Amino acid sequence: MIGGNGAYVEHEDAPVLHTRLPRDQTRAVVSWVRSCGGEPYLETNAGLFSSERFPEAALPAVRAYTAGAPTTVLSVHDAIHGLVLTPDLDRDDVNKISFPLTSRVSTRAARAAFPELMVGTWGGSGHEALFGDVSPAGATKERAINALLDHLGASAAQAVAVGDAAPDIEMILMCGVGVAMGNASPAVKDAADMVTDDVDSDGLARALTRLGLTG
Repeated sequence: MIGGNGAYVEHEDAPVLHTRLPRDQTRAVVSWVRSCGGEPYLETNAGLFSSERFPEAALPAVRAYTAGAPTTVLSVHDAIHGLVLTPDLDRDDVNKISFPLTSRVSTRAARAAFPELMVGTWGGSGHEALFGDVSPAGATKERAINALLDHLGASAAQAVAVGDAAPDIEMILMCGVGVAMGNASPAVKDAADMVTDDVDSDGLARALTRLGLTG
């Protein structure tokens, strides 16, 4: 399992790689997002944490993210399961910090404020950037995959990467077989060796079957 944009890697319940944001950097990012009128949530191995203001602030972005889902999203908790509301966001175990994007809380502004950290975006099926995220320096999916492959004694040529968004392109290119979901952006499809069906049409399962990876 790889999480946190590559900040955390686990194999058979044992950590292989874990890169965390230092407490002072977490404080700085949280403070910056709030100073720009936004609200962040923190992703840790212990759970997802935000202030009580986050569910209201993030609802428009979450509804856009889940547009077209079979079930209507009535609250942020419907989409971000297990979110813990707490006034205490002063933590030293953070893998990633996410926040709804606005004109003031933009990735350009975040990169200018934190040039030493990894700043990215994620969004919905329409590939619109809805959330920004900040990860520890050096935390990338490519680095995480290499760490896992080294742990397994395998090569990138033996690996399969499946993705649907721009941040997935680097891993699709580095692995022996790169698969784009049917709902992927055109750039991801251009980088892939194979395009499968949409995620809502069992695209992952169909890709694994085509590659002979199912029993």
